[in-house]
Amino acid sequence: MGWPRVFLLAVLLVSADPASAQIDPVKRQLLQLGYNQPLEGRGPIAGYAFYFLNQPGFWKTNVTLRLAVAPVFADAELGFADVLGEHTDIGIGLSGGGFADTHEEIRMGNHLTAESFTGHGGELSAAIYHLMNPQKRIPLHAIFRLAGHFTDYQGDDTTAGIFTVPGNRTSLRARAGLRLGGREPLLTPELALEVSGWYEGQFHDRHGSFGFGGDRIAQATTHFLWSRALLAYTFKERGSYLTATATAGTSLKADRLNSYQLGSALPLASEFPLYLPGYYFGEISARQFILLGGLYAYPLDTDRRWTINGFATTSRVNYVSGMEQSGKHHSGIGGGLGYRSPENVWQMILSYGYGIDAIRDNHRGTHSIGVLLQYDLEARQRLRPTFEPGIGPDKARGLERFIRRLNIFK
Repeated sequence: MGWPRVFLLAVLLVSADPASAQIDPVKRQLLQLGYNQPLEGRGPIAGYAFYFLNQPGFWKTNVTLRLAVAPVFADAELGFADVLGEHTDIGIGLSGGGFADTHEEIRMGNHLTAESFTGHGGELSAAIYHLMNPQKRIPLHAIFRLAGHFTDYQGDDTTAGIFTVPGNRTSLRARAGLRLGGREPLLTPELALEVSGWYEGQFHDRHGSFGFGGDRIAQATTHFLWSRALLAYTFKERGSYLTATATAGTSLKADRLNSYQLGSALPLASEFPLYLPGYYFGEISARQFILLGGLYAYPLDTDRRWTINGFATTSRVNYVSGMEQSGKHHSGIGGGLGYRSPENVWQMILSYGYGIDAIRDNHRGTHSIGVLLQYDLEARQRLRPTFEPGIGPDKARGLERFIRRLNIFK
């Protein structure tokens, strides 16, 4: 590929779409990068690269700035502490960027570029965060978030000429949830515990048919219900590390544009990553799912800088209409090598993943490799709590469109 193209690819990796879970009182500056490369087939490019800043005391002592910046996307929120009474905060957010709502059509393991299209988007939001148990060690937050979202859909040079893209639309999105504990936006937080439950309703001003002669439907309203249980723990005496997650969700009137997307192995791919090692990013479109996963890392040296790790996930899904394939179970396994610098300033993980049930050329099983990189500018100064501000990129579907337009692979 050559170094200029490698550098350009890293710079363009995907925009962030954070969803705030509560106002974070800890100063943070993070650079995050993740990339997965399939070893067979050609799927959407799976990756992210963003800078994240969380700045308490911004402007005034009770104001916190949360900012995530990627090459083609930005997300910002101003959090105001105790505005609606003690332990009740509000947040005002603004986000948007190019390729943020791009749709990549993947059916039966085939990435169908003729049925894929670009979506640019922006959002204005307001949120309320209430701490329900201020005297307890593990925080319990109630969250309500209301957002207005605009999407501009466009075909591009790979979209079939007879394929009709959905019309531009404005949506109202309402989310409510309860979160006990949480997880920091780090590759391997030393300690984390979360049990949470969520509802989100999406209400669109435009709906109807699109595609080849109107062969698929964009629903007017979609409802999502999901929950997650998560544990991350570091064994101090051995230096080994364990994570385990269980996530389940259901929906009403999910469609191709709004569904649960499972695939790839990018742990910061969203606030609620649904990853399957070895799969394409967003390969499985589900209206219902159960996903179980775990990772174990063991140190290779006495300084605990080098680790070897193994991970696995398994799921059962019910597909979105039109996206079905044989079999409802999908599993992936993998392993890797990790390195952590002194004082945890930066961390890198190289990994291999095998998608056990992924379909490629009429057979099951596929391979991928990946890299995860984190640079923590505040690692030497800050103390780390055990809850998550809910930051993470979630717009990798638009990256391949952006790269194609710049002729990177031509």
